Parts: sequence; structure tokens; C-alpha cells
Amino acid sequence: MNDVVNPDTYESLAISERDNGLYVVALNRPTKRNALDVATIEELIRFFSGARMAGVKAVVLAGEGDHFCAGLDLIEHWKADRSPDDFMHVCLRWHEAFNKMEYGGVPIVAALKGAVVGGGLELASAAHIRVIDPGTYFALPEGQRGIFTGGGATIRVSDMIGKYRMIDMILTGRVYQGQEAVDLGLAQYIVEDGRSFDKAMEIADKVAQNLPLTNFAICSAISHLNNMSGMDAAYAEAVVGGVVNTQPAARARLEAFANKTADRVRPKS
Repeated sequence: MNDVVNPDTYESLAISERDNGLYVVALNRPTKRNALDVATIEELIRFFSGARMAGVKAVVLAGEGDHFCAGLDLIEHWKADRSPDDFMHVCLRWHEAFNKMEYGGVPIVAALKGAVVGGGLELASAAHIRVIDPGTYFALPEGQRGIFTGGGATIRVSDMIGKYRMIDMILTGRVYQGQEAVDLGLAQYIVEDGRSFDKAMEIADKVAQNLPLTNFAICSAISHLNNMSGMDAAYAEAVVGGVVNTQPAARARLEAFANKTADRVRPKS
């Protein structure tokens, strides 16, 4: 087994393989509410750096225990008594991990529950799809802790909900939960209590059946295109479309559409 997907080579993450190239990657520090320490970040980098080459087609990102992730391991941070330079490099490793997730080309569906707080929200925002249950709650309490975001909240969370809503969350510690969180853009799906993992698995299994190159474009190119000027993005989109839309593996799917044997797009009944 490739070491990238070998569960025996991880301690802070619980890795399990399901059918169809689908993997579950679960934060495995439940007694710490899955707070992110240095070791966990390094394991996230390792897995998501090599996931696509190891044949991973989709990932469900989850948390063991009652919470998804309570953010930065503040106890580790306090005990380390880091210098500004030290913590800057800790933050850069967080960015490395989350960029590998967002831009890596493997669809990531986050199954969220309990606390999705601080760095936990930054981690969740690096996934492509987020599923919650009514008990899931989001917060950025950095203002009350005397600290500042360092894992991309100013980039991804502000992109999801808007700059001033994000500022309000950090300044006031405002908590969002349930349908309000979905309406705001913090998640795309809400399901019954305790069922966010099941729904995330259902979604991930569906997207894992897409062609890998198509998924790579969706889960990599779109983020890159959004970082470009309009003219550059239009050109780059045409290039990506030229490659993806003429891939030999798509011929059978296009033939099925032409022959009217493919699944049709229908409105909800």
C-alpha cells in the first residue's frame, strides 16, 4: 500500500479506504476536540500532497468524537511560547496544508459536527463541500483570545460570507448555527442530527464517479481562476476547457448523452 494512504503511518489522522477510490480522513484527537497541533498539520500536508497520485478520487473530511475541530491547539501554542518568526512559519505550514486541499484536485467533502471554530473553520473552508447538522456551530473567537487568524480565514471565510461578516465574527465572537449558517454560505447542506457524515459520504461517493481529470479541473482550476483578472481567467478557462472537454475518457459519456441513455437533469419534484 502506498504510504500516503496507509493508515498505519498516521497518528493524528484516522485514514480509512472505502469503495470507488473514496477515503475518509478524520481528525483523531477527540479528547482535545480535534484541536490542530503541529503534528496534525504535517499529516494533512503529507496526505493531501500525495492523494491524487495515490489514486484517491474523493475524500470525506471528518472529526472523531463529538466535534469537528476546535481550532488551534492553544495549550501547545501557550507552552511553546513561540517567537514571532516561529509562529509565522507555523502559519505558513497551515497555509501549505489548506492550499494542498483546495488546489489539489481531489474533491473534499467536510462532514461537520459540533465545534467548527477558529482554525477548525479555516480547515473546513479549504474543503470544496461542507455538510452540517443542526448542532454544528461556527465561530472565530480569535478576538476574545487576544490572537489573530493565521490559517486563511481572511481569504476563504471572507470569500464565503463576505469581509464584514467575517470581521464581525472575529471582533464579537458571534456564533452561527443551523440553517442560518447555510444561508450565510458557511455550508451547502444541512441534514438531521448526527447524519452529516452519512450525507457527506453520499455526496463524495457520487462525485468520485466523475472522471478524475474533470474533478481535478473543478477542484483546482476554479480556485486558480478566481485569483486571476477577468481577462486572464477567461483565457485560462478556455485552455482548461480545451483539455478537459476533449479527453478520450469523456467520449463514452458524451455518446450516452447523444443516444439519450445518460441520466437526465430534472427539476426537483
